[in-house]
Amino acid sequence: MNTTAHLAWKSLSNRKTTALLTILTVAISVILLLGVERIRTEAKNSFANTISGTDLIVGARSGQVNLLLYSVFRIGNATNNIDWKSFEEFSQSPVVDWAIPISLGDSHKGFRVMGTTQAYFDHFKYGKKQHLKLTEGKPFNGLFETVIGSEVAETLGYKIGTEIIIAHGISDVGFARHEHLPFKVVGILAPTGTPVDKTVHVSLNAIEAIHVGWESGANLGGNPGAEALKKMNFHPKQITAFMLGLKSKIQTFALQRQINTYNKEPLSAILPGIALHELWGMMSIAEQALLVVSGFVVISGLLGMLSSLLTSLQERRREMAILRAMGARPRHIFALLISEATALTLAGIATGVAGLYAMLFIMKPVILKLYGISIELSMLTPHEWTLIGLVLGAGVIIGFIPAFRAYRQSLADGMTIRI
Repeated sequence: MNTTAHLAWKSLSNRKTTALLTILTVAISVILLLGVERIRTEAKNSFANTISGTDLIVGARSGQVNLLLYSVFRIGNATNNIDWKSFEEFSQSPVVDWAIPISLGDSHKGFRVMGTTQAYFDHFKYGKKQHLKLTEGKPFNGLFETVIGSEVAETLGYKIGTEIIIAHGISDVGFARHEHLPFKVVGILAPTGTPVDKTVHVSLNAIEAIHVGWESGANLGGNPGAEALKKMNFHPKQITAFMLGLKSKIQTFALQRQINTYNKEPLSAILPGIALHELWGMMSIAEQALLVVSGFVVISGLLGMLSSLLTSLQERRREMAILRAMGARPRHIFALLISEATALTLAGIATGVAGLYAMLFIMKPVILKLYGISIELSMLTPHEWTLIGLVLGAGVIIGFIPAFRAYRQSLADGMTIRI
């Protein structure tokens, strides 16, 4: 066996260029296959880690995916607002431990603005039940104070004390901006890898204050100044949604049914985990398409290796014949070519795995910034090891084709000079 491995090494060393190209082809295939699997897994984990420890999310009657998207991921808009009295009724339920009201609809330079209360900083969790933390400053307290996410601060270059202008609606255009009511940045949240990083947080009272003089999205004029508004007593009338944490998980389905059958206004209560599962199910087609494409790339890489081995076999007919003449049996030739195919596949896999970790290390901050997906440089998972095993097995099987052809060649075949 040592002799066969030594011969295989010498043979590949004599064909360095072809061997390196074959290894590179297999490596690229492995990078794509494992890269798609890693990003797919981390994207799913990132979605699942966006919200943690919340038992129910309540909003106006709509599909649970739509409610999840606008309340947690800040994607899309609510079908309707809900009355503040409804929030108060359910937040004061004896089974409710805490409640977080949220109000959406405004924006700042492409980032969503969310109105909420101190309960948001006290009870909202992400990841593995991690609380929000401030890298600088403090939570908002005054009427025109704001706490911004880490990406907002980084992208726009904001610091503590910076004044910002909020715009009415998602489009931040001149006529929709509340120019006369600037907000002061008093806190910057630590990065979370969730939509929190891209959110501007203000108080619910501030949302009410900046819309004094606005009706149905239009500025009717007569807007009071900041000092005048600070003297007024604001109280929320409507909110977009609210999150609930219960004292006992056993009460979750009972309260959900109570909210869904609420007769004062049409409401929907969803379980975040189930809604996330449905959301990921809707994206499974794209996920499977990516896996199929990466699978075909692996197949094309292995076929390239097969082509290389068959081509080299034709050029090595005399070499095979000399080995036979020196006493090598057909099974030795067979083992030699299988060893070469295995060595090339192993080298390609090793190069591919190393290349994958190098690319993930380089692209990790870029992916986090652009897509909010945190890629962990963790060890290979059992599923990834399975994929590597399949690639290795396929590479060995591919080696059987040229090995079998060499096995069947006669001694005279390589010694005969063909013109």
